[in-house]
Amino acid sequence: MKFLSTRDLRNRPGLVRELTKKEDLVLTANGKPIAILLGVEEDDLEETARVVRQARAQRALSRMRREGTRRSAQRNPSFIQAEIRRVRSKRKSP
Repeated sequence: MKFLSTRDLRNRPGLVRELTKKEDLVLTANGKPIAILLGVEEDDLEETARVVRQARAQRALSRMRREGTRRSAQRNPSFIQAEIRRVRSKRKSP
């Protein structure tokens, strides 16, 4: 992956188009990563968005499982339900 600063994004937007055709980019602000830019074709937009959402859901589930193990939550279903409610409440409504 290549790194691209927000300054480069603002000053050289055509560069983004060129680079994302080759590989994914990490967008940085003050040297810290803030976003990943993925190149997509018009035909693949919905599929790419679906795959990204699925990966985020898997990551959230893995975090919940690790936290549950850490807190011995496997034996406490109410904790699991509370965590599910907490995560869902952070989602933005469509």
